[in-house]
Amino acid sequence: ERVGHAVERERPQTRERVSALLAEPLTVDSAVQVALLNNKRLQAALAELGIAEADLVQAGLLRNPRFSFGRLGGNGSVEIERSVMFDLGGLLTLPLRRAIEQQRFQGAQLQAALQVVRLAADTRRAWYQAVAAAQSLDYLRQAELAAQAGAELGQRMAAVGNWSRLDEAREQVFHAEVSAQLLRAEHATAAARERLIRLLGLPADDPAMRLPARLPALPTQLQPPQQVEQLALAQRLDVQLAALDTQFTARTLGLTRSTRFVNVLELGYQNSSQSGEARADGYEVELSLPLFDWGTARVRRAESIYLRALQRTADIAVQARSEVREGDSLLRSQYEVARRYRDDIVPLRKKMSDETLLRYNGMLA
Repeated sequence: ERVGHAVERERPQTRERVSALLAEPLTVDSAVQVALLNNKRLQAALAELGIAEADLVQAGLLRNPRFSFGRLGGNGSVEIERSVMFDLGGLLTLPLRRAIEQQRFQGAQLQAALQVVRLAADTRRAWYQAVAAAQSLDYLRQAELAAQAGAELGQRMAAVGNWSRLDEAREQVFHAEVSAQLLRAEHATAAARERLIRLLGLPADDPAMRLPARLPALPTQLQPPQQVEQLALAQRLDVQLAALDTQFTARTLGLTRSTRFVNVLELGYQNSSQSGEARADGYEVELSLPLFDWGTARVRRAESIYLRALQRTADIAVQARSEVREGDSLLRSQYEVARRYRDDIVPLRKKMSDETLLRYNGMLA
């Protein structure tokens, strides 16, 4: 719902879907879909759901009853004892344990959703960076050719006495600087492409991955600002996960207090038979006596864990509100900068270039 694409476990037909998406130039949306289908780290996070679900099912099951059999023989007589033991304490705490595992399973679901949202955001960012780096590389290659022509022109003009040696040196150093920028841009383009490949889960520099030549056009306008802080607290998955963890810790504390004194309680049926005598039937109760460990340390530990979870949740909420305010400010300022370059700075630079060319052609410069 948040990323606008399907998320599913890896299947035999997954590779066919990925190949079909890679057959066309990779858009930002198709890149996100490939990542959600093919990223191995995400698949590992989805597998965690199976583990949490198995724990939830296990929490709803009683421990298997235990059967014991004993035989004693001597002096012509045989004594046999049999007993069946049931975990009565486990039965009494079953609803609470299942509720705890249910919350743990919900936490695993939120954790997987958080991985999905982060992967989608990282993939979008990597796609834009890769396309922008490739577009910048093309620009610098053109600039390097122009700088090379300028350096050659400077040598010729200086050779016939129309330019000074200082003007010639300026053109040569400009060519050298642009060549150095080109080398850095080549590495930046390769690095950005590799980051995108890693997120998509593709083999090393998959030749099937084709990116568009240019970035999409700048939006005409941004969406109006909303109550971003309230939106962050209501929808951010890390905040929800921290709150759920606090609730889970509180329930665990309740279980710890419930089993503070009675942590082993078993009830069972027992009978005994001896040669020449009638069989004796009865029952057996096994209880752990709190003589040395009264459970105080376990309760204190659970309370400290709960306070830690509570403070962490409050800290995550503070961080989330601050991060979303910072992100909203960055978005709007960068949009205005990009719009200013598109509407003002680039047209003025082009005008200056055209005027310089006219002055050169008129032998005024």
